[in-house]
Amino acid sequence: MADKPTIGFIGVGLMGHGMAANILANGYPLVVKGNRNRTPVEDLVSRGAREATSPRDMAGQCDMIHICLSNSPQVEAVIRGDDGILASEKQGLVVIDASTADPTSTVALAAELAAAGMSLVDAPLGRTPKEAEAGTLDAMVGCDSDTFARVRPVIETWAGTINHVGDTGDAHRMKLIMNMISMGYAALYSEALVLGTKAGLSPQMIRQVIGGSRLSNGFFDTFMSYAVGRDPEAHKFSIANASKDVRYAASMASDAGVANFIGAAIKNTFALAEGTGHGQDYVPMLSDIVAEMNGLDLAEAVKKGA
Repeated sequence: MADKPTIGFIGVGLMGHGMAANILANGYPLVVKGNRNRTPVEDLVSRGAREATSPRDMAGQCDMIHICLSNSPQVEAVIRGDDGILASEKQGLVVIDASTADPTSTVALAAELAAAGMSLVDAPLGRTPKEAEAGTLDAMVGCDSDTFARVRPVIETWAGTINHVGDTGDAHRMKLIMNMISMGYAALYSEALVLGTKAGLSPQMIRQVIGGSRLSNGFFDTFMSYAVGRDPEAHKFSIANASKDVRYAASMASDAGVANFIGAAIKNTFALAEGTGHGQDYVPMLSDIVAEMNGLDLAEAVKKGA
């Protein structure tokens, strides 16, 4: 492993654990920094990873650091904190932010890291924890061409599809567009499923007809695996994170001077779900929330339709 760069990983949660495990399995020395949940940290340490005491400590040991956290304030704290990455003054360090973040924050952090002799790459993710464990995530990457050539071999350990979308910040912009679309699907599928069921169709028939048509897609499949199939593990992405992402998309629209009517409706749907105490539910569970708002027990309707 001596000829490979040492990789750090901050945020070994639902997505980060699989990514970090694949980095380690591909022969890269790995340093991890966990949060409250010790289980994924201890698993990675048992496989040969070392544990850092702080982002600053990690930076001192590593050539590249991945960050996979929930939002931009968390990323900013890891980089700018008193014991953060910037405090390490580690020349040549590359920071790969795999979070879904606010592009305005990303561009500002990139400038601060560049001034300190470091680089920031935004590399947000597509797909689910299942693909993270399999090493087949989608990756959107924002950075200059030379840096992309340097980080690509590492990203290839956890991603099956890699798109170099442009400069730093562009990948986070692209990810927000993707999540605006996917969370728009979630809101639309929820309303359509509830409407059809209350109008007299079975949830199973709605799934069958749409699933066999040109309207079907991968997101439809995983969404309906919970909404109709009642598999709670079908898509492990929280409503709170989805709500954050569509808020960031709305801010991007405002910054770009773009009317965002449908985006606003999506944002309000998730704001309502989060505000009524469902933030830790997974996105397909939005179907239950919309059903309840309309006087329907979706789980019971699924049983009746079986």
